[in-house]
Amino acid sequence: MLGAIVGDIVGSPYEFDRRRDEAHSMNFPLVLEEVSHFTDDTVLTLAVADALMNVIPKRGGSADGGKFREAVKESMRKFARRYPHAGYGARFSYWLLKGNPQPYNSFGNGSAMRVSPVAWAFDDLGTVERFAEISAEVSHNHPEGIKGAQATASAIFLARTGKTKPEIRQYITERYGYDLSRTLDDIRPTYHHVETCQETVPEAITAFLEGNSFEDVTRKAVSLSGDSDTLTAIACSITEGMYGIPDEIDDMMLPLLDGYLTDKLLKWELWRA
Repeated sequence: MLGAIVGDIVGSPYEFDRRRDEAHSMNFPLVLEEVSHFTDDTVLTLAVADALMNVIPKRGGSADGGKFREAVKESMRKFARRYPHAGYGARFSYWLLKGNPQPYNSFGNGSAMRVSPVAWAFDDLGTVERFAEISAEVSHNHPEGIKGAQATASAIFLARTGKTKPEIRQYITERYGYDLSRTLDDIRPTYHHVETCQETVPEAITAFLEGNSFEDVTRKAVSLSGDSDTLTAIACSITEGMYGIPDEIDDMMLPLLDGYLTDKLLKWELWRA
């Protein structure tokens, strides 16, 4: 899950195609002083983690899907009230204000950016996919929104349980139908800011498949520009499962979280242990 937070922070200065030439060069500082920051990707990822901890006594335990659904809704609204200016999309912001928010048929990439805790919470792929669907459908219940969350969570689970990149590519392609045949060099020249799962999740997975370390994947994901905080959050959430996160990168990112989010992250690490 920390991978998603790192990717969010590193990608934040380049969102909306900003600093495009610098991003394309892949020669940029991982943290830009007074510019790099956490966004809604981090806030909602930790909200999903909070929901899991509220309904499952310990990692790998059994959980009721209905209780998790309600817990996700409540946690996301609780966290968003604390961080009202984190950069939520317009339709999601409206959802947050509802007394009893209902899904609104979204296929935005928010469902994929926040799902990573689910992939670390359970020990079998089927349960990961089922709870990824639940985490998405409380707001993003369009088939593409659900697919984006499930594909991301599946890739994380497969990476953290020792599957190879060819095996992960094959599973995601066959089960979810994403085109992973393009290279980053194919994608980069015409890629632009877009916030759908269909045009973010495959690109993020491709960055993971092409990279040879956590930092390399991070730089490759940012190099696509576009919705770079979310794309890099997704790519790094998968990459953490295979490579882990170098201590020096971890040490750069944690000071950019406030005390509340840091406490939630530490609570998650203890719960997951």
